[in-house]
Amino acid sequence: MKLRNIILIPAILLAYDAYGATKCSRANLTKCLDSVCALNVSSNPAARCQYCGTSNAGTPPKSKMRSVSAGASAKYNISEKDLKKAPSDPGKRYAWATQQCIKKVAGCTADDVTDAYDSLIEQSCKAAGVSSQLSKTLKETSKKKSEASCTTTIQSCLISNTHCGADYRNCKSDSDFDKFFSGCSVDAAGCDDYVSPIRAKLLSNRDNAVKNTDAALTTLTESYQSARAKKLANAKSGCADNSARDNCINTVCGRNMPNKCDGEFGADERVAATALCKFYDTACATVD
Repeated sequence: MKLRNIILIPAILLAYDAYGATKCSRANLTKCLDSVCALNVSSNPAARCQYCGTSNAGTPPKSKMRSVSAGASAKYNISEKDLKKAPSDPGKRYAWATQQCIKKVAGCTADDVTDAYDSLIEQSCKAAGVSSQLSKTLKETSKKKSEASCTTTIQSCLISNTHCGADYRNCKSDSDFDKFFSGCSVDAAGCDDYVSPIRAKLLSNRDNAVKNTDAALTTLTESYQSARAKKLANAKSGCADNSARDNCINTVCGRNMPNKCDGEFGADERVAATALCKFYDTACATVD
C-alpha cells in the first residue's frame, strides 16, 4: 500500500467520527421528551413538573388539544396511540419517556436524557412553586413519629365534640366509629405505620366507655327503683295502722296550734288538725 494511502486512512476515519457517526441531537431528544412531558406547556408552565416531575405539583388540567414545546416536530413526537400507554405517575412516566425517546432519537442514551431534561423539569417545578413545598413535605414525612404520639393525636381528634365525644356517645355503632377514625388518622401525618394498633386500642376504649355508661345507667335506675319501693313500703305501713295520719295531726298540733291541742280549746284544735291531715285518708285509699 502506498504511503499516501496509509496517511489518508486515519484522516478519513477521523472525518467519519466527526461528521459521519451518529451523534445524539439534544434538540430532537428534548422535542421527543416534550411530546410526553410537556403537553399544553404554552398554557401550563408547570406541565413538565406535573407530567414527569412530581405528583406534588398537582394534576395537569384536562384538555383535548395536544400542544408541546415550540419547534416540536412530528418526526420526533411520541404518537397519540403510543402516548396512551404512558403511565400517569410522574416518575414512571419520565422513565417510560426516556426509553421511548432514546429509541426514537438515534445516538442518545439515558445519560443524555438526564443531562438534557432534568434541568427543564426542575425549572418547571420552580415555576409551579412546588420545589420548596416538595422539600418541606419530604422533610415532614421523613420524621417518624412514635406510636404514643400518634395515639394521642388521633384520640384527641376522635373524642372531640364534633366526632365521637369524650364518652363515645356518637360512636356506639362501628360504622360511625370507623367514619370518624378514618378522618382523624388521615389527618395525622407520619402515623401510617400505627393506624391498625391504634384503631384496636381506641375501639376497645369505645367498648369500655359504652359498657360503663350502660352500667352506670342501670345502677342509677336500680337506685331510683329501690328508693321508690322503700317509700311505698313505708307508706303502706303508715296507712295500715293510721300512724301516718296520727303523726301528721301531732305535728300540726305541736307546730301550728296555740294550745298544742291541749286544755280548754284543745279539742277544737285537734278537730282542726285532723281536718288538715284528712288527705292521708285519701292518699291511703289509693295505696295498694
